Amino acid sequence: MTVNLILKYLLSAGVITLVSEVVKRSDRAGALLASLPFVSIITLFWVYHESPPEQRLQKTADHMYYIFWYVLPTLPMFLLFPWFQRQWGFHGALGAGAGMTIVLFVVLRYGAARFGLHL
Repeated sequence: MTVNLILKYLLSAGVITLVSEVVKRSDRAGALLASLPFVSIITLFWVYHESPPEQRLQKTADHMYYIFWYVLPTLPMFLLFPWFQRQWGFHGALGAGAGMTIVLFVVLRYGAARFGLHL
């Protein structure tokens, strides 16, 4: 295992641990931290540094472009999760949210294609 891979694991685990520990103290502060694009920024950093120099700008630009579009179908899950949870409990809400998100990803992909966006 390379040093870069170990560092990636530690950084990823650290972010998740930090957010879950903050949530124990404050739901709002934990949600704020979770809403920040840590994963996107960390991934962007690694994509930039691990890409050949001639591909760095395009790779990072493409990465951010696709993140924008792929975040959209995930947003309704955050809004509807509390309602789903009241109806079906925690695990049911996770399943319903995941199912809804998959459907919305499919809708996004085919809807975007109609406008010339290939996602």
